Amino acid sequence: MPLRLLLSLLGGTFITLALAPFNWVPLVFLAPACLYFAVRDCSPSRAALLGWLFGCALFGTGSSWVFVSIHEHSATPLPIALLLTALFVTVLALLFALQAYIWRRWFYAGLPITGFMGCWLLFEWARSWLFTGFPWLYLGYATLDTPLANWLPIGGIWLGSFAVLLISAGLIQTLQQRQPLWLLLAALPWVSLLLPTQWTTQAPRELSVALVQPNIPQNDKWVPENRSWILQRYMNLTRPHASQQLIVWPETAVPAFFNQTVDTLAPLLDQLDQQGTTLLSGMPTLARDSDRPKGYRVHNSLVLLTGSSGVYHKQRLVPFGEYLPLEDWLRGLVAFFNLPMSSFSLPKAPQSLLKAHGFSLSAAICYEIAYPGLVREMSRNADIMLTVSNDTWFGDSIAPAQHLQIARARALENGRWLIRGTNNGITALINPQGKVTARLPQFETGVLSGRVTATTGLTPYQRLGDWLVLSLMILLLLGSTGRLNRLRRRQTPG
Repeated sequence: MPLRLLLSLLGGTFITLALAPFNWVPLVFLAPACLYFAVRDCSPSRAALLGWLFGCALFGTGSSWVFVSIHEHSATPLPIALLLTALFVTVLALLFALQAYIWRRWFYAGLPITGFMGCWLLFEWARSWLFTGFPWLYLGYATLDTPLANWLPIGGIWLGSFAVLLISAGLIQTLQQRQPLWLLLAALPWVSLLLPTQWTTQAPRELSVALVQPNIPQNDKWVPENRSWILQRYMNLTRPHASQQLIVWPETAVPAFFNQTVDTLAPLLDQLDQQGTTLLSGMPTLARDSDRPKGYRVHNSLVLLTGSSGVYHKQRLVPFGEYLPLEDWLRGLVAFFNLPMSSFSLPKAPQSLLKAHGFSLSAAICYEIAYPGLVREMSRNADIMLTVSNDTWFGDSIAPAQHLQIARARALENGRWLIRGTNNGITALINPQGKVTARLPQFETGVLSGRVTATTGLTPYQRLGDWLVLSLMILLLLGSTGRLNRLRRRQTPG
Protein backbone atom coordinates (compact mmCIF):
# COMPACT_ATOMS: atom_id res chain seq x y z
CA MET A 1 0.00 0.00 0.00
CA PRO A 2 2.72 2.61 0.72
CA LEU A 3 4.04 2.16 -2.82
CA ARG A 4 0.55 2.65 -4.27
CA LEU A 5 0.12 5.82 -2.22
CA LEU A 6 3.46 7.14 -3.43
CA LEU A 7 2.61 6.38 -7.06
CA SER A 8 -0.72 8.19 -6.75
CA LEU A 9 0.81 11.31 -5.24
CA LEU A 10 3.75 11.35 -7.67
CA GLY A 11 1.51 10.84 -10.69
CA GLY A 12 -0.70 13.81 -9.92
CA THR A 13 2.30 16.03 -9.22
CA PHE A 14 4.00 14.92 -12.45
CA ILE A 15 1.19 16.44 -14.54
CA THR A 16 1.65 19.85 -12.94
CA LEU A 17 5.41 19.69 -13.48
CA ALA A 18 4.92 18.74 -17.14
CA LEU A 19 2.85 21.86 -17.78
CA ALA A 20 3.78 25.55 -17.78
CA PRO A 21 5.73 27.15 -16.24
CA PHE A 22 7.88 24.08 -15.43
CA ASN A 23 7.52 22.28 -18.79
CA TRP A 24 9.20 19.04 -17.67
CA VAL A 25 7.37 17.34 -20.53
CA PRO A 26 8.68 13.72 -20.16
CA LEU A 27 6.92 13.51 -16.80
CA VAL A 28 3.51 13.71 -18.49
CA PHE A 29 4.02 10.24 -19.98
CA LEU A 30 4.79 8.81 -16.56
CA ALA A 31 1.76 10.32 -14.81
CA PRO A 32 -0.93 7.98 -16.26
CA ALA A 33 1.39 5.01 -15.72
CA CYS A 34 1.70 5.95 -12.04
CA LEU A 35 -2.08 5.92 -11.60
CA TYR A 36 -2.44 2.68 -13.58
CA PHE A 37 0.05 0.76 -11.45
CA ALA A 38 -1.33 2.31 -8.27
CA VAL A 39 -4.91 1.13 -8.80
CA ARG A 40 -4.55 -2.12 -10.79
CA ASP A 41 -5.22 -5.38 -8.94
CA CYS A 42 -7.03 -3.68 -6.05
CA SER A 43 -10.70 -3.40 -5.16
CA PRO A 44 -12.83 -0.69 -6.78
CA SER A 45 -13.23 1.09 -3.43
CA ARG A 46 -9.49 1.17 -2.83
CA ALA A 47 -8.98 2.29 -6.43
CA ALA A 48 -11.32 5.20 -5.70
CA LEU A 49 -9.24 6.22 -2.68
CA LEU A 50 -6.01 6.08 -4.66
CA GLY A 51 -7.60 7.98 -7.52
CA TRP A 52 -8.73 10.64 -5.06
CA LEU A 53 -5.17 10.98 -3.75
CA PHE A 54 -3.95 11.31 -7.35
CA GLY A 55 -6.49 14.11 -7.89
CA CYS A 56 -5.52 15.82 -4.65
CA ALA A 57 -1.89 15.85 -5.76
CA LEU A 58 -2.81 17.17 -9.22
CA PHE A 59 -5.19 19.92 -8.15
CA GLY A 60 -3.29 20.69 -4.97
CA THR A 61 -0.18 21.51 -6.97
CA GLY A 62 -1.66 22.56 -10.31
CA SER A 63 -4.39 24.86 -8.97
CA SER A 64 -2.66 26.05 -5.83
CA TRP A 65 -3.17 29.58 -7.15
CA VAL A 66 -6.76 29.45 -5.87
CA PHE A 67 -5.29 30.20 -2.44
CA VAL A 68 -3.81 33.48 -3.74
CA SER A 69 -7.22 34.68 -4.93
CA ILE A 70 -8.90 33.74 -1.67
CA HIS A 71 -6.31 34.97 0.82
CA GLU A 72 -4.47 37.89 -0.79
CA HIS A 73 -7.36 39.59 -2.57
CA SER A 74 -10.29 39.17 -0.22
CA ALA A 75 -8.80 39.64 3.27
CA THR A 76 -9.92 36.13 4.15
CA PRO A 77 -8.05 34.92 7.26
CA LEU A 78 -5.30 32.42 6.59
CA PRO A 79 -6.99 29.41 8.29
CA ILE A 80 -10.25 29.95 6.38
CA ALA A 81 -8.37 30.51 3.10
CA LEU A 82 -6.50 27.25 3.61
CA LEU A 83 -9.76 25.46 4.44
CA LEU A 84 -11.55 26.80 1.35
CA THR A 85 -8.59 25.91 -0.89
CA ALA A 86 -8.46 22.41 0.58
CA LEU A 87 -12.20 22.03 0.02
CA PHE A 88 -11.82 23.10 -3.62
CA VAL A 89 -8.98 20.62 -4.21
CA THR A 90 -10.53 17.65 -2.44
CA VAL A 91 -13.91 18.07 -4.14
CA LEU A 92 -12.31 18.27 -7.60
CA ALA A 93 -10.23 15.20 -6.73
CA LEU A 94 -13.45 13.20 -6.39
CA LEU A 95 -13.57 13.14 -10.19
CA PHE A 96 -10.38 11.06 -10.27
CA ALA A 97 -11.80 8.89 -7.49
CA LEU A 98 -14.86 8.19 -9.64
CA GLN A 99 -12.69 7.66 -12.72
CA ALA A 100 -10.54 5.04 -10.96
CA TYR A 101 -13.60 3.35 -9.42
CA ILE A 102 -15.46 3.08 -12.75
CA TRP A 103 -12.38 1.73 -14.52
CA ARG A 104 -11.66 -0.87 -11.88
CA ARG A 105 -15.33 -1.85 -11.48
CA TRP A 106 -16.55 -2.06 -15.08
CA PHE A 107 -13.70 -1.66 -17.58
CA TYR A 108 -10.98 -3.95 -16.29
CA ALA A 109 -12.11 -7.40 -17.42
CA GLY A 110 -11.21 -7.41 -21.10
CA LEU A 111 -8.32 -5.18 -22.06
CA PRO A 112 -7.57 -3.09 -18.96
CA ILE A 113 -5.29 -0.64 -20.73
CA THR A 114 -7.95 0.40 -23.28
CA GLY A 115 -10.50 0.90 -20.51
CA PHE A 116 -7.97 2.98 -18.60
CA MET A 117 -7.43 5.28 -21.59
CA GLY A 118 -11.15 5.47 -22.34
CA CYS A 119 -12.04 6.44 -18.76
CA TRP A 120 -9.29 9.06 -18.68
CA LEU A 121 -10.56 10.69 -21.88
CA LEU A 122 -14.15 10.50 -20.65
CA PHE A 123 -13.36 12.38 -17.46
CA GLU A 124 -11.11 14.97 -19.14
CA TRP A 125 -13.95 15.70 -21.54
CA ALA A 126 -16.55 15.76 -18.74
CA ARG A 127 -14.45 18.27 -16.82
CA SER A 128 -15.07 20.79 -19.60
CA TRP A 129 -18.80 21.02 -18.80
CA LEU A 130 -19.69 19.18 -15.57
CA PHE A 131 -20.88 21.68 -12.91
CA THR A 132 -19.96 24.55 -15.29
CA GLY A 133 -16.57 22.92 -15.90
CA PHE A 134 -12.96 23.16 -14.82
CA PRO A 135 -11.12 22.60 -18.15
CA TRP A 136 -7.64 22.93 -16.71
CA LEU A 137 -4.54 20.71 -16.31
CA TYR A 138 -5.19 18.42 -19.29
CA LEU A 139 -2.45 16.05 -20.45
CA GLY A 140 -2.62 17.46 -23.97
CA TYR A 141 -1.27 20.87 -22.94
CA ALA A 142 2.13 19.32 -22.31
CA THR A 143 2.42 18.50 -26.03
CA LEU A 144 2.44 22.13 -27.23
CA ASP A 145 6.18 22.40 -27.84
CA THR A 146 6.54 18.88 -29.22
CA PRO A 147 5.62 17.29 -32.56
CA LEU A 148 2.58 15.80 -30.80
CA ALA A 149 1.02 19.28 -30.94
CA ASN A 150 0.16 18.54 -34.58
CA TRP A 151 -2.76 16.42 -33.32
CA LEU A 152 -4.53 19.42 -31.75
CA PRO A 153 -5.89 21.01 -34.97
CA ILE A 154 -7.31 17.57 -35.86
CA GLY A 155 -9.04 16.53 -32.64
CA GLY A 156 -8.48 19.31 -30.13
CA ILE A 157 -6.75 19.16 -26.80
CA TRP A 158 -8.22 15.75 -26.03
CA LEU A 159 -6.56 14.18 -29.07
CA GLY A 160 -3.32 15.53 -27.63
CA SER A 161 -4.22 13.83 -24.35
CA PHE A 162 -4.94 10.61 -26.24
CA ALA A 163 -1.49 10.76 -27.82
CA VAL A 164 0.03 11.07 -24.33
CA LEU A 165 -2.08 8.16 -23.11
CA LEU A 166 -0.95 5.97 -26.03
CA ILE A 167 2.69 6.61 -25.24
CA SER A 168 2.06 5.92 -21.58
CA ALA A 169 0.14 2.75 -22.48
CA GLY A 170 3.09 1.52 -24.52
CA LEU A 171 5.35 2.00 -21.50
CA ILE A 172 2.83 0.26 -19.22
CA GLN A 173 2.45 -2.75 -21.48
CA THR A 174 6.20 -3.03 -21.98
CA LEU A 175 6.71 -3.15 -18.20
CA GLN A 176 3.85 -5.60 -17.72
CA GLN A 177 4.47 -7.97 -20.63
CA ARG A 178 8.27 -7.65 -20.69
CA GLN A 179 8.08 -7.44 -24.49
CA PRO A 180 9.80 -4.49 -26.20
CA LEU A 181 7.37 -4.90 -29.09
CA TRP A 182 4.88 -2.87 -27.08
CA LEU A 183 7.14 0.14 -27.53
CA LEU A 184 5.67 0.37 -31.04
CA LEU A 185 2.46 1.53 -29.37
CA ALA A 186 4.41 4.31 -27.70
CA ALA A 187 5.95 5.23 -31.06
CA LEU A 188 2.61 5.41 -32.89
CA PRO A 189 1.61 8.97 -31.87
CA TRP A 190 4.87 10.32 -33.25
CA VAL A 191 3.56 9.92 -36.80
CA SER A 192 2.41 13.46 -36.03
CA LEU A 193 5.80 14.44 -37.48
CA LEU A 194 4.23 13.74 -40.89
CA LEU A 195 1.09 15.80 -40.30
CA PRO A 196 0.53 19.32 -41.67
CA THR A 197 1.36 22.16 -39.33
CA GLN A 198 -1.03 24.62 -41.03
CA TRP A 199 -4.66 23.77 -41.86
CA THR A 200 -5.91 27.29 -42.51
CA THR A 201 -4.83 30.01 -44.94
CA GLN A 202 -3.58 33.42 -43.94
CA ALA A 203 -5.23 36.09 -46.06
CA PRO A 204 -3.24 39.12 -47.31
CA ARG A 205 -4.91 41.38 -44.74
CA GLU A 206 -3.09 42.59 -41.67
CA LEU A 207 -4.40 44.32 -38.58
CA SER A 208 -2.07 46.51 -36.53
CA VAL A 209 -2.72 46.20 -32.81
CA ALA A 210 -1.55 47.71 -29.53
CA LEU A 211 -2.21 45.83 -26.29
CA VAL A 212 -2.12 48.01 -23.17
CA GLN A 213 -0.79 46.29 -20.04
CA PRO A 214 -1.31 48.83 -17.21
CA ASN A 215 -0.18 46.66 -14.28
CA ILE A 216 -2.87 47.93 -11.89
CA PRO A 217 -2.72 46.25 -8.45
CA GLN A 218 -5.86 44.21 -7.86
CA ASN A 219 -6.45 45.67 -4.42
CA ASP A 220 -6.45 49.19 -5.90
CA LYS A 221 -8.63 48.50 -8.90
CA TRP A 222 -12.16 48.72 -7.48
CA VAL A 223 -11.55 51.52 -4.97
CA PRO A 224 -13.66 54.47 -6.27
CA GLU A 225 -11.03 57.01 -5.20
CA ASN A 226 -8.50 55.34 -7.52
CA ARG A 227 -10.67 55.53 -10.63
CA SER A 228 -9.21 58.80 -11.89
CA TRP A 229 -5.54 57.79 -11.87
CA ILE A 230 -6.34 54.33 -13.26
CA LEU A 231 -8.10 55.81 -16.27
CA GLN A 232 -5.34 58.39 -16.65
CA ARG A 233 -2.74 55.62 -16.81
CA TYR A 234 -4.67 53.90 -19.60
CA MET A 235 -4.98 57.13 -21.55
CA ASN A 236 -1.30 58.00 -21.14
CA LEU A 237 -0.27 54.54 -22.37
CA THR A 238 -2.72 54.66 -25.28
CA ARG A 239 -2.03 58.05 -26.87
CA PRO A 240 1.45 57.24 -28.26
CA HIS A 241 -0.07 54.25 -30.08
CA ALA A 242 -3.14 55.96 -31.50
CA SER A 243 -1.94 55.25 -35.05
CA GLN A 244 -2.59 51.52 -34.60
CA GLN A 245 -5.82 50.19 -36.09
CA LEU A 246 -6.91 48.36 -32.93
CA ILE A 247 -6.07 49.18 -29.31
CA VAL A 248 -7.05 46.64 -26.65
CA TRP A 249 -7.53 47.29 -22.95
CA PRO A 250 -7.78 44.15 -20.78
CA GLU A 251 -10.63 42.59 -18.80
CA THR A 252 -12.58 45.13 -16.69
CA ALA A 253 -9.96 47.75 -17.56
CA VAL A 254 -12.58 50.43 -16.91
CA PRO A 255 -13.44 49.78 -13.23
CA ALA A 256 -16.92 51.32 -13.40
CA PHE A 257 -19.91 51.63 -15.72
CA PHE A 258 -19.35 53.71 -18.83
CA ASN A 259 -21.64 56.58 -17.74
CA GLN A 260 -19.45 56.97 -14.64
CA THR A 261 -16.28 57.41 -16.71
CA VAL A 262 -17.35 59.02 -19.97
CA ASP A 263 -16.38 62.55 -18.91
CA THR A 264 -12.83 61.43 -18.13
CA LEU A 265 -12.44 59.30 -21.25
CA ALA A 266 -14.15 61.68 -23.70
CA PRO A 267 -10.98 63.53 -24.92
CA LEU A 268 -9.21 60.27 -25.74
CA LEU A 269 -12.30 58.74 -27.36
CA ASP A 270 -12.78 61.82 -29.54
CA GLN A 271 -9.14 61.70 -30.63
CA LEU A 272 -9.31 58.02 -31.53
CA ASP A 273 -12.59 58.45 -33.38
CA GLN A 274 -11.11 61.26 -35.47
CA GLN A 275 -8.12 59.09 -36.36
CA GLY A 276 -10.26 56.06 -37.18
CA THR A 277 -8.71 53.98 -34.40
CA THR A 278 -10.74 51.24 -32.75
CA LEU A 279 -10.56 51.00 -28.96
CA LEU A 280 -11.79 47.77 -27.39
CA SER A 281 -12.02 47.61 -23.62
CA GLY A 282 -13.16 45.25 -20.92
CA MET A 283 -15.69 46.81 -18.55
CA PRO A 284 -18.87 46.02 -16.60
CA THR A 285 -22.11 46.79 -18.44
CA LEU A 286 -25.78 47.01 -17.51
CA ALA A 287 -28.68 45.38 -19.37
CA ARG A 288 -32.34 45.93 -18.60
CA ASP A 289 -34.15 42.85 -17.34
CA SER A 290 -37.63 43.17 -15.90
CA ASP A 291 -37.40 39.63 -14.53
CA ARG A 292 -34.67 40.65 -12.09
CA PRO A 293 -35.55 42.19 -8.70
CA LYS A 294 -33.41 45.26 -9.48
CA GLY A 295 -34.66 45.48 -13.07
CA TYR A 296 -31.23 44.94 -14.67
CA ARG A 297 -28.36 42.51 -15.13
CA VAL A 298 -24.64 43.26 -14.84
CA HIS A 299 -22.30 41.70 -17.41
CA ASN A 300 -18.55 41.26 -17.65
CA SER A 301 -18.15 42.65 -21.15
CA LEU A 302 -15.88 43.69 -23.98
CA VAL A 303 -17.05 46.94 -25.55
CA LEU A 304 -16.00 48.73 -28.73
CA LEU A 305 -15.67 52.33 -27.53
CA THR A 306 -14.45 53.94 -30.78
CA GLY A 307 -14.19 53.14 -34.47
CA SER A 308 -17.20 50.84 -34.42
CA SER A 309 -19.94 49.63 -32.11
CA GLY A 310 -20.41 46.24 -30.54
CA VAL A 311 -20.35 44.42 -27.25
CA TYR A 312 -19.55 40.90 -26.10
CA HIS A 313 -20.82 39.56 -22.77
CA LYS A 314 -18.92 36.81 -20.98
CA GLN A 315 -20.64 33.42 -21.32
CA ARG A 316 -18.73 31.37 -18.72
CA LEU A 317 -18.57 32.94 -15.29
CA VAL A 318 -16.14 31.91 -12.55
CA PRO A 319 -17.94 30.69 -9.41
CA PHE A 320 -17.35 32.95 -6.38
CA GLY A 321 -15.17 35.36 -8.40
CA GLU A 322 -17.92 36.53 -10.78
CA TYR A 323 -21.08 35.04 -9.34
CA LEU A 324 -21.92 33.50 -5.99
CA PRO A 325 -23.67 30.12 -5.92
CA LEU A 326 -26.28 29.98 -3.14
CA GLU A 327 -25.88 33.75 -2.83
CA ASP A 328 -28.66 34.20 -0.25
CA TRP A 329 -26.82 31.86 2.11
CA LEU A 330 -23.17 32.70 1.45
CA ARG A 331 -23.09 36.46 0.80
CA GLY A 332 -21.43 38.12 3.79
CA LEU A 333 -20.42 34.89 5.48
CA VAL A 334 -16.68 35.50 4.93
CA ALA A 335 -14.76 38.19 3.06
CA PHE A 336 -14.14 35.87 0.09
CA PHE A 337 -17.88 35.81 -0.63
CA ASN A 338 -17.92 39.61 -0.96
CA LEU A 339 -15.39 40.05 -3.76
CA PRO A 340 -15.81 43.19 -5.91
CA MET A 341 -18.01 42.64 -8.98
CA SER A 342 -19.01 39.11 -7.92
CA SER A 343 -22.61 39.53 -9.11
CA PHE A 344 -22.21 39.22 -12.87
CA SER A 345 -24.91 37.55 -14.96
CA LEU A 346 -24.90 35.37 -18.05
CA PRO A 347 -26.19 36.89 -21.30
CA LYS A 348 -29.65 35.86 -22.46
CA ALA A 349 -28.86 35.89 -26.18
CA PRO A 350 -26.10 34.22 -28.23
CA GLN A 351 -23.01 36.41 -28.54
CA SER A 352 -21.81 37.75 -31.88
CA LEU A 353 -18.38 38.44 -33.36
CA LEU A 354 -16.89 41.88 -32.90
CA LYS A 355 -16.01 43.97 -35.97
CA ALA A 356 -12.96 46.19 -36.37
CA HIS A 357 -11.61 47.64 -39.64
CA GLY A 358 -13.34 44.95 -41.68
CA PHE A 359 -12.01 42.11 -39.48
CA SER A 360 -14.25 39.74 -37.53
CA LEU A 361 -12.96 39.03 -34.02
CA SER A 362 -14.06 36.18 -31.79
CA ALA A 363 -13.86 37.08 -28.12
CA ALA A 364 -13.11 35.16 -24.93
CA ILE A 365 -12.87 36.84 -21.54
CA CYS A 366 -10.38 35.36 -19.06
CA TYR A 367 -11.40 31.84 -18.04
CA GLU A 368 -13.48 31.36 -21.22
CA ILE A 369 -10.34 30.66 -23.26
CA ALA A 370 -10.03 27.36 -21.37
CA TYR A 371 -13.25 26.00 -22.90
CA PRO A 372 -12.33 24.28 -26.19
CA GLY A 373 -15.91 23.91 -27.43
CA LEU A 374 -16.93 27.49 -26.68
CA VAL A 375 -13.84 28.95 -28.36
CA ARG A 376 -14.27 26.62 -31.35
CA GLU A 377 -17.87 27.72 -31.92
CA MET A 378 -17.04 31.40 -31.55
CA SER A 379 -14.01 31.30 -33.87
CA ARG A 380 -15.37 29.27 -36.79
CA ASN A 381 -16.35 32.40 -38.71
CA ALA A 382 -13.74 34.73 -37.23
CA ASP A 383 -10.73 36.21 -38.99
CA ILE A 384 -8.80 36.64 -35.72
CA MET A 385 -9.26 35.43 -32.15
CA LEU A 386 -9.00 37.71 -29.13
CA THR A 387 -8.91 37.13 -25.41
CA VAL A 388 -8.50 39.51 -22.50
CA SER A 389 -7.80 38.65 -18.89
CA ASN A 390 -6.97 40.03 -15.46
CA ASP A 391 -4.57 37.47 -14.02
CA THR A 392 -3.67 39.87 -11.22
CA TRP A 393 -6.01 37.71 -9.15
CA PHE A 394 -3.34 35.01 -9.09
CA GLY A 395 -0.30 37.06 -8.06
CA ASP A 396 3.13 35.58 -8.70
CA SER A 397 1.76 32.04 -9.01
CA ILE A 398 1.85 29.48 -11.80
CA ALA A 399 -1.65 30.39 -13.04
CA PRO A 400 -0.69 33.10 -15.61
CA ALA A 401 1.80 30.76 -17.31
CA GLN A 402 -0.81 28.00 -17.39
CA HIS A 403 -3.37 30.46 -18.77
CA LEU A 404 -1.03 31.49 -21.59
CA GLN A 405 -0.35 27.83 -22.42
CA ILE A 406 -4.09 27.20 -22.64
CA ALA A 407 -4.52 30.21 -24.95
CA ARG A 408 -1.76 28.87 -27.19
CA ALA A 409 -3.64 25.58 -27.51
CA ARG A 410 -6.83 27.38 -28.60
CA ALA A 411 -4.91 29.25 -31.33
CA LEU A 412 -3.47 25.96 -32.59
CA GLU A 413 -6.79 24.09 -32.46
CA ASN A 414 -8.52 26.78 -34.49
CA GLY A 415 -5.66 27.76 -36.80
CA ARG A 416 -5.96 31.48 -36.15
CA TRP A 417 -3.94 34.36 -34.76
CA LEU A 418 -4.80 35.07 -31.14
CA ILE A 419 -4.48 38.49 -29.50
CA ARG A 420 -4.09 38.22 -25.71
CA GLY A 421 -4.36 41.37 -23.61
CA THR A 422 -3.92 41.30 -19.83
CA ASN A 423 -3.67 43.66 -16.87
CA ASN A 424 -0.25 42.56 -15.59
CA GLY A 425 0.78 39.75 -17.93
CA ILE A 426 1.22 37.64 -19.81
CA THR A 427 0.23 39.88 -22.76
CA ALA A 428 1.11 38.19 -26.05
CA LEU A 429 0.51 37.68 -29.76
CA ILE A 430 0.15 34.01 -30.74
CA ASN A 431 0.30 32.67 -34.28
CA PRO A 432 -1.89 29.91 -35.79
CA GLN A 433 0.73 27.29 -34.84
CA GLY A 434 0.34 28.22 -31.18
CA LYS A 435 3.71 29.97 -30.98
CA VAL A 436 4.17 33.23 -29.10
CA THR A 437 5.58 35.77 -31.56
CA ALA A 438 5.71 38.72 -29.12
CA ARG A 439 5.05 39.25 -25.43
CA LEU A 440 5.45 41.72 -22.59
CA PRO A 441 7.24 40.87 -19.35
CA GLN A 442 4.95 40.05 -16.46
CA PHE A 443 4.37 42.64 -13.69
CA GLU A 444 5.50 45.52 -15.89
CA THR A 445 3.63 48.49 -17.33
CA GLY A 446 3.83 48.68 -21.12
CA VAL A 447 2.23 48.40 -24.53
CA LEU A 448 2.76 45.52 -26.96
CA SER A 449 2.48 46.51 -30.63
CA GLY A 450 2.42 44.19 -33.58
CA ARG A 451 0.52 42.88 -36.57
CA VAL A 452 -1.79 39.91 -36.93
CA THR A 453 -3.17 38.38 -40.09
CA ALA A 454 -6.70 37.37 -41.05
CA THR A 455 -7.21 33.64 -41.57
CA THR A 456 -9.62 31.70 -43.76
CA GLY A 457 -10.64 28.06 -43.74
CA LEU A 458 -11.32 25.60 -40.95
CA THR A 459 -9.18 23.10 -39.10
CA PRO A 460 -10.45 19.51 -38.85
CA TYR A 461 -11.25 20.19 -35.21
CA GLN A 462 -13.40 23.17 -36.15
CA ARG A 463 -15.26 20.95 -38.63
CA LEU A 464 -15.65 17.83 -36.48
CA GLY A 465 -15.61 19.19 -32.97
CA ASP A 466 -15.30 16.54 -30.25
CA TRP A 467 -16.78 13.70 -32.29
CA LEU A 468 -13.44 12.18 -33.22
CA VAL A 469 -12.27 11.89 -29.64
CA LEU A 470 -15.70 10.82 -28.39
CA SER A 471 -15.69 8.01 -30.96
CA LEU A 472 -12.21 6.93 -29.83
CA MET A 473 -13.39 7.00 -26.24
CA ILE A 474 -16.37 4.74 -26.98
CA LEU A 475 -14.22 2.26 -28.91
CA LEU A 476 -11.70 2.12 -26.08
CA LEU A 477 -14.39 1.49 -23.47
CA LEU A 478 -16.10 -1.17 -25.58
CA GLY A 479 -12.76 -2.87 -26.17
CA SER A 480 -12.15 -3.13 -22.45
CA THR A 481 -15.44 -4.73 -21.43
CA GLY A 482 -14.48 -8.12 -22.80
CA ARG A 483 -17.38 -8.12 -25.24
CA LEU A 484 -15.12 -7.80 -28.24
CA ASN A 485 -13.02 -10.69 -26.96
CA ARG A 486 -16.11 -12.87 -26.42
CA LEU A 487 -17.35 -11.98 -29.89
CA ARG A 488 -14.03 -13.05 -31.42
CA ARG A 489 -14.16 -16.35 -29.52
CA ARG A 490 -17.67 -17.09 -30.82
CA GLN A 491 -16.55 -16.48 -34.38
CA THR A 492 -13.46 -18.66 -34.08
CA PRO A 493 -14.12 -22.24 -35.48
CA GLY A 494 -13.85 -25.17 -33.02
